[in-house]
Amino acid sequence: QVQLVESGGGLVQPGGSLRLSCAASGSIISPYTMGWYRQAPGKERELVARIASFGGTNYADSVKGRFTISRDNAKKAVYLEMNGLRPEDTAVYYCHVLNSNYWGKGTLVTVSS
Repeated sequence: QVQLVESGGGLVQPGGSLRLSCAASGSIISPYTMGWYRQAPGKERELVARIASFGGTNYADSVKGRFTISRDNAKKAVYLEMNGLRPEDTAVYYCHVLNSNYWGKGTLVTVSS
């Protein structure tokens, strides 16, 4: 069993930055690929970025060059550094253990002036 808790969301102006954190408890995360997903109002949930156990990363085209995913296995944490935020980045952001049923409850990011 893994419990995931996201934090760090909020209201930010276009062009601003936020750092999301995902804290895991109940089990180690080091063997697993971890991901950040997001769901905007009226849209499907989509993969934003993922990071493999060895540190390899993949990003959605829409966030490449602006977002950075990282992990600290000792702290059982995953992070998403978001820069150059745009109104279209507004969504609830979720942490997920890929290929599992483990999801966090999400943290809301709102990009607006």
